[in-house]
Amino acid sequence: SFEGLLFTAVLIQLAVPTIADTSKASLAAKAMFTLLDSKPVINAALVTDSHAALLGDMDGNIAFSRVSFRYPGRPDTQILNNVTFEAKAGQTVALVGGSGCGKSTAIQLLDRMYDADAGNVYIDGRDVKSLNLRWMRSQVGIVSQEPTLFDTTIGDNIRFGRADLTMDQIVEAAKEANAHDFIMGLEQGYDTRMGERGSQLSGGQRQRIAIARALVRQPKILLLDEASSALDTLSEKVVQEALDRAAAGRTTIVVAHRLSTIRNADKIVVLGQGRV
Repeated sequence: SFEGLLFTAVLIQLAVPTIADTSKASLAAKAMFTLLDSKPVINAALVTDSHAALLGDMDGNIAFSRVSFRYPGRPDTQILNNVTFEAKAGQTVALVGGSGCGKSTAIQLLDRMYDADAGNVYIDGRDVKSLNLRWMRSQVGIVSQEPTLFDTTIGDNIRFGRADLTMDQIVEAAKEANAHDFIMGLEQGYDTRMGERGSQLSGGQRQRIAIARALVRQPKILLLDEASSALDTLSEKVVQEALDRAAAGRTTIVVAHRLSTIRNADKIVVLGQGRV
């Protein structure tokens, strides 16, 4: 009947705008289930495995011994090739070199985002593969070029570094990161919402929040991956002062291009084509 055809046409008209969304949802679900079904190479059981060694109090001695590595997605490209260097407890060691030479890769291997194809990475003489993963990462603070921040308050973003923090500890970390003064200058102080990806703050302010978040766990090892390279000269100076203060008394690995970032390092390791 005419009424039936009209009703069917109306239903089709209502359904057409959702077809694109349905397709997007299907693709997103496929990617999500692929991720959930993947089997990680690094054993996730090490997070809670009581048999994985704990060092107790970490000194922070780091050593790379004949380390070679290729990313699983780029098996034909040698990123690190027989790399050996060390950072003694309390030292600042800078990694420098051209893009793609393996600087950031070394940091990822130290924090066990990946495992070396050959050679070993040691902390205090123990292979990182033998350490309890959760405990090891609790001893390491990381500040990257583009910190991951969330649309919640400044205080909560710092607290993501350690869940059991008191407000006094958050303030102390912010002071150490040279962030307390600008935070208190905001109308709502530590209760100020940061916006998506920290969009309500400047680049230098976001970076100092990330430094504070890394410091709240009082890490023995600090990893700085181009932490000030995306900033203007004035912001870089303020952030660099915070980084220098944060590095005091800690073993620090710095990845950088700018001389101002590495001029006070105890050792500079130059990487080229995956070699020291």
